[in-house]
Amino acid sequence: MGMCLPCLGGSVEDYDQPDPETRRQQQAEAAMKRQRDNESRGVKDVEGLKRKQQRREEIEKKAEMQGGGDNAMRWQVG
Repeated sequence: MGMCLPCLGGSVEDYDQPDPETRRQQQAEAAMKRQRDNESRGVKDVEGLKRKQQRREEIEKKAEMQGGGDNAMRWQVG
């Protein structure tokens, strides 16, 4: 992009470029924003979805703590 600036009548030095640290920070912020946008794509209530996922994980952890894998259904005939 900087290649065509001199041909427009200005020099490259006329345009301020952010220092590398500021540029890295801006790029990191943009990446985080893209990630949040991708996570919420197609979901109306993002926070509600996260709460449901947390509850589901807590329930699974409690089930593992109580006894683990012997929770198979047993049929009673009689």
